[in-house]
Amino acid sequence: MRLSGQNRIEGDLRGAIIALGNFDGFHKGHQVVAQTAIDWARVEQRPVIIATFDPHPVRHFQPDAAPFRLTTLDQREHLFTQAGADAMLVFEFGAELAGTSAEDFVEELLVNRFGAAGIVTGEDFTFGKGRAGNVALMTELGAPLGLRTKAVGPVSDSVETISSSRIRAALQAGDCETATQLLTRPFAISGPVIHGDKNGRKLGYPTANIDIGQYLRPRYGIYAVKGRLPDGRVVKGAANLGIRPTFDPPKELLEPYFFDFAEDLYGQVIEVELHHFLRGEAKFDDLDSLMVQMAKDCAEAKERLA
Repeated sequence: MRLSGQNRIEGDLRGAIIALGNFDGFHKGHQVVAQTAIDWARVEQRPVIIATFDPHPVRHFQPDAAPFRLTTLDQREHLFTQAGADAMLVFEFGAELAGTSAEDFVEELLVNRFGAAGIVTGEDFTFGKGRAGNVALMTELGAPLGLRTKAVGPVSDSVETISSSRIRAALQAGDCETATQLLTRPFAISGPVIHGDKNGRKLGYPTANIDIGQYLRPRYGIYAVKGRLPDGRVVKGAANLGIRPTFDPPKELLEPYFFDFAEDLYGQVIEVELHHFLRGEAKFDDLDSLMVQMAKDCAEAKERLA
C-alpha cells in the first residue's frame, strides 16, 4: 500500500512505527534501519511503515544534477513490502516540505498527520528547513508528544561504511559484483519496453529497449543480464547500455537481448538486472564485425551467468 505524505493517516495504520529515510538503493544499511522498525513494531503489535522521499531532495535543490537514482518508486514499494512493511509512505519533496520547520515536521507531520508512535532512522538523518533537525532534536521534540525515536548507526562491510554513493561509484566503474554485494541484490533497471530502431532485429539479435530515465548511468558497455518478466519468469541475456556508437544518431538506451526468447514484450514493464560487465562500448567499422563481436558477447554472458 502506498500512502501520500500530503494526507492524514487514519484507521489501522495510525500508531505505526515509521522507518524514516530516503532509502533510494534500499541497501544493506537501509535494510538494518527497516528491520529495527519492523522488530520494534512486532514487539508492540503495531503496524510498520517505511517512508521515502520522491522526488529526491537533491532534485529539488539541484534540478540540473545528473540522474543518480538507484530505484524507482515502484521498485522501492516492492522492496519495502518484501522486507515486511505494511505500507510505504511517500513524502513529495518540493518547496512546501523544504520550507517546513523542524518543529512542524515533528509535531504537525509525524505526530498529528501520521499518528506515528515511533521513528527509526539513521544517525545522520536531517530534516526541516535548512536541515536544522537531527535525531537528537527529534527525540527532544517528540518526547512530550509521545513520539519515541531510535537511531541506527552506520553499517559497514570489511572495507568501509555501506552507502548509496559507494554503490553509485561501483556501478560507474562497471563493478556489478560490489554493487550486488552492497545492495544484497543486483542493480536493476525497470521500465516499459519501447520501440527502437529495430537494428538488433535486423542483425538477428532482437532487443527489448528500455529508457534509462532518472536512473544513475552505470558504465556504458555490454553486460550479462537477467530479465524479470511481468509473469515472474526470469530470462538470461546480454545487454548494451549506452549510446550505441556504431549507429546514428546516438541514442541512450538499455537494450537487452534475451537468449532463446522470441515473445513480444512491447509496452510491458520488465526489470533488467546487471550481473557482470563484459566490455566497454565500441564503434565498429561495419555490421559484420559488430555481429562477430555480438556472438562473442553472448557466449561470454552465457558462461558468466551459468
